[in-house]
Amino acid sequence: MKLLRVEVIAAVTCGGLLDDLAIQMKATPAHDLPFAPLCLIGANGAGKSQFLQVLAEMFQSAFHACLPEQERREGNPALQFSLEYVIPLEGTGQAHVRISRRMENKRLKLRIERREQSVWIECPVDDPNTAKFLPAKIVGYTSGDNETLSLPFLISRSGYADEVGKRALSESPDAEGIPDTRLMLVDYGTHLEVLVANLLLGEDEQRTALLNDARLSDLHSFRCIIQLAHGAVNRAPKRKAKVGRKGVQLTQELEHYIDQLMKCSTCHTYDPKSETYVLDFKISSATKEAFHSYFAGPLDLYGALHKLAMLNDLAIPRAARERFKRDTNSRLFASRLPEPQDEDKVFRFERVTFVGSKPGSSVEYVSLSDGEHQLVQLLGTFCMLSFRNVLFLLDEPESHFNPQWRVKFLSRINALPTKGGNRSDKNSEVSSQECLLTTHSPFVPSDMRRENVIIFQKEGERLATHRPDIETYGTTFDSILEECFQVRPPISEIPKDEIVDLMASADVDKIKEGLDRLGASVEKVYLEDHLKTLSTGKGA
Repeated sequence: MKLLRVEVIAAVTCGGLLDDLAIQMKATPAHDLPFAPLCLIGANGAGKSQFLQVLAEMFQSAFHACLPEQERREGNPALQFSLEYVIPLEGTGQAHVRISRRMENKRLKLRIERREQSVWIECPVDDPNTAKFLPAKIVGYTSGDNETLSLPFLISRSGYADEVGKRALSESPDAEGIPDTRLMLVDYGTHLEVLVANLLLGEDEQRTALLNDARLSDLHSFRCIIQLAHGAVNRAPKRKAKVGRKGVQLTQELEHYIDQLMKCSTCHTYDPKSETYVLDFKISSATKEAFHSYFAGPLDLYGALHKLAMLNDLAIPRAARERFKRDTNSRLFASRLPEPQDEDKVFRFERVTFVGSKPGSSVEYVSLSDGEHQLVQLLGTFCMLSFRNVLFLLDEPESHFNPQWRVKFLSRINALPTKGGNRSDKNSEVSSQECLLTTHSPFVPSDMRRENVIIFQKEGERLATHRPDIETYGTTFDSILEECFQVRPPISEIPKDEIVDLMASADVDKIKEGLDRLGASVEKVYLEDHLKTLSTGKGA
């Protein structure tokens, strides 16, 4: 899919910052364009993260209307908007789609329309065929505790978890499982699920792409602990449960996942008193073959691990969960669900180790840096989602990278091997994916044409956006910093102030002392010229 235009009529959030905002995303309404992310750049507080949040909420509203069995809750039911995109259809062809919600006859009306020639034709939201005009997945990524972008995804997860709880206590069978939501949040809490799934079931080229920069060669071993009956978790009444466990009640789907993991493990133990499973995995070709026999691929295994990990919400005090619901309903985003302590979690990883670059060496996962965690998680997410019509919303995805990794970030994503070809190949299925990312650095825009870079700026209480006046592709970082952040010159404030002071000085000795302290820069060259002028005049 490719986004064409997004209009926020009334966001009911951010103090009206995004209201009346309209952005032309891409000019060409063709689905066979190559994969080319859109970069949102600007100062802190300029509304970039909020824009990603509202965009996720727009699609969440459409999913909730068309696919209520998948998207059970709506994060912002008062949001008024209009968005247009093109999306490839099954087989051949594409659809130009518009989703909107406006006030009609004093009531909000959500419409999904497709354009045929110059006419918009409405697609009924209760028609199963309408779902084919919607994205396959909306993926949100945040490098920290950004409750702004996370909010619609957490609401989606909460709705799914409630359905699991109800189904676990129901007498009706659920052998086919509970339909997944199309909203998928990737954050620090999911990094091991992403990594383990890719390293066990991904292609050899993908494993190399994930681990090469961390100087690791493969997964060595890990442990999973599942504890269903302990003091931190509220227990459901057994008399109502079809499974009849003492602790957390599970659906047939979750019971099936535990059984599959046990069959894949190298060894395992079970304590019936605490209903605790300890599963150890020593990775070998036989281990990977076992996982391949029970799981369809990395995304299938990730889904199983993530659904078990979502049971950790049960270890969060009821008061905290109720407070989160109240805050989201009243559009208060300053707080989020707390993370349970490891010993209180229903599901957790332990002792994750990798094969080191030296023969016979192993490396603990906890010893990796934040940048290494972030890189393997991001690349792993793109590896897993190697099918078309995925929208990625990435909030500062390179925040923990060193400058060298930042320079290579987009080229690394484009070069990731997938079954359908690299994203840079416009004929591959994954080239139809769309990606929006926010940044505060000049590294990413230098990899993009100016039409794919959008500068966010606050003007009073409202947000304004525009394309750069310069061509950003291949432009120096200094020029981008000046264009996008008005940083002139691109050096820090303390030395800049000292240079300004020395430029106004006629004290030759003072200027010489200052020059000895300063590193290379254009401003230092100007100061050296100033010194030469003073010295020449003094000698004359």
